[in-house]
Parts: sequence; structure tokens; C-alpha cells
Amino acid sequence: MLARFNHSEAISYPLIAEDLDRIYAAGKILASRLHDPPSVATLARQVGLNRLKLNHGFHQVYGTTPFRFLKSCRLSLAQRLLITSDLDVEVIAHQVGYTSRSNFAAAFRQWFGLNPKALQLHHRSVSQPQSRVS
Repeated sequence: MLARFNHSEAISYPLIAEDLDRIYAAGKILASRLHDPPSVATLARQVGLNRLKLNHGFHQVYGTTPFRFLKSCRLSLAQRLLITSDLDVEVIAHQVGYTSRSNFAAAFRQWFGLNPKALQLHHRSVSQPQSRVS
């Protein structure tokens, strides 16, 4: 019987309006601190929640964990920069909080299914029509 006990299902953390405000505040903190995000424990303290309520609240509000939310913010910004800027992939990786180009490329490939450079080259070729030689 204990083997079937699921801790996450057994404990419920109902969120009141104030908790929701704190979850949204935590999301804003993570989205604004891509380079130096706080730990979950620090983030929870900053917004006045305990770690479990913060994690549970993130699942309810964003459908994911704080870490995956941060990763989503980083990679979505990277995707936008790859498509709209002429910045090098390594520069973009650093701008979104990755210290290693290879770690960034692996995360990007896992998230979007293609390499960041491939996305960048594709959008550059689409946005710059080929000139015809007469």
C-alpha cells in the first residue's frame, strides 16, 4: 500500500490570490534574471512562499517547474534573437545565460529539434532573397 502512495497527490497546496501574485512575481524574477537566476529556495524566500508551494504553484500557473520555466524563457529569447538579429550564436548563448556554446546548442536542439545555427541560417536565407545574376 505504501508503494502506491504518491506524495505529490497526497499533499495539496491551494493557491489564493496572494499566492498567485507571488507565483507571477517569481516568474518575472526568473525571466528578468536569465544570467544569474536565484535558486528555488532563494526565489521562494524572495516572494514569500515555501519551496513546495512555489513548485506546486509553478505547476498550476505555468504547467512546469521553475527550472523548466527559466529554460523556456532562455530558449524562447534565443530563438527570437537567432531569427531577428545578426548576432553570432555564441553571443546569443551568453545573452540568454549560457556560459558554454555547446551546452546552449544541445539545450536548443533538444527543445526545438534543430541546431541554433541551422535556424539562423534558414531565416537569413528566407529573409534575404537571392539576387539574380543577369
